[in-house]
Amino acid sequence: MKKTHLTETRFSNLELSNSILRSLRDANFENCSPIQDQALPLALRDKDIAGQAQTGTGKTAAFLLATFQRLINDESETIKNPRAIIIAPTRELAIQIHKDALLLSSHLDLKFALIYGGTDYKKQLLQIKANVDIVIGTPGRIIDFYKQKAFTLDNIQVMVLDEADRMFDMGFIKDIRFLLRRMPAPEKRLSMLFSATLSFKVTELAYEHMNNPIMIKIETEAVTSKAINQFAFSPANEQKIPLLIGILKSHKPERCIIFVNTKKAAEQLSDYLGANDFKAATLSGDVPQEKRQRLLNSFQENKLPIMIATDVAARGLHIPDVSHVINYDLPQDAEDYVHRIGRTARFGASGEAISFVCEEYAYSMPDIEAFIGEKIPTQTVTDDLLANDIKQPEKRPSRSYNKPRKYPSQKQSSQNRSRPPTSNSNL
Repeated sequence: MKKTHLTETRFSNLELSNSILRSLRDANFENCSPIQDQALPLALRDKDIAGQAQTGTGKTAAFLLATFQRLINDESETIKNPRAIIIAPTRELAIQIHKDALLLSSHLDLKFALIYGGTDYKKQLLQIKANVDIVIGTPGRIIDFYKQKAFTLDNIQVMVLDEADRMFDMGFIKDIRFLLRRMPAPEKRLSMLFSATLSFKVTELAYEHMNNPIMIKIETEAVTSKAINQFAFSPANEQKIPLLIGILKSHKPERCIIFVNTKKAAEQLSDYLGANDFKAATLSGDVPQEKRQRLLNSFQENKLPIMIATDVAARGLHIPDVSHVINYDLPQDAEDYVHRIGRTARFGASGEAISFVCEEYAYSMPDIEAFIGEKIPTQTVTDDLLANDIKQPEKRPSRSYNKPRKYPSQKQSSQNRSRPPTSNSNL
């Protein structure tokens, strides 16, 4: 954990057991982040929390530590499991929470079940039947196993709902209410909810299913982190590939996520990068879960320096040390811009967010700048930024849409460089 964004409050000064503190020391956790500093003292006194904090601020450790301590405090002779449930909107986030839980409970005798859709059905079913202490998972698979009577919610002492705003965005809220209504009454359990925004609908959910929750907001000076260096280019459509390859060659990012708006764009971009000797993986919504996890592991282990992703596929990704985020396509939803560039500059690190304001998606920029409350600086597309001799990819045999556009050389594209975008009349 980086030191630059931490408070002076030390974990050793909180009401945490010695076994938890040993686990924290082993993981090199010494001082609290702002969300941990505000949420933990309350949650450790069994106060329900509704916290607003962006990803990468340490909220996972906050709710995990409070959950562990609550279970440790239970000295009942007739403990029935599971006693805690942590619900996440995506399988990637559930996997990351489980990974953090194992790290922070290394000196605790707790058993976890990781439950999510797309793979390992029988394995997960056996796992959740094995008298586990804490269930971590996504709503659909949890409900599936619950309806099969593989486990009960009658003994839940701690309920955590992470990224609640995403639950609404992804249509999971009916599933969440289904689960909450089958747990012990709010006053009989500790409940923690975390969200990037405490909107009206999220707040309503909190007051309906929690016991007088205390609202915590970690305010920032800007919607986007000051640690992110944001800037944009305004290329013509035919300049996008030469510009991207030129940026990748000049910046040499250690770990880069390139966002596109469609599966078609992801496949075309992957073909061009592969043909020009860049090693990249593609994440779109229909990638099978096992392959998806292999790609993510390779990306996290620096075996793949570049990940191409759509917004649907990238939801819930928590990948450390991403140095660059490139919006090859500007998002059509301004809030998605914040989620995208938030993949870099996590836990006090710095990063760069580069956006292409092209002809097709230029109309999104005014909404994005209004949403983040600042102007994104625009740099000029110069000759030295555009790559020469772009190699054309081979046509995919199964591709049903038109073959990729052949991108011109630097000299050919320079004739169009000064042309303003044709669809940005509102700028």
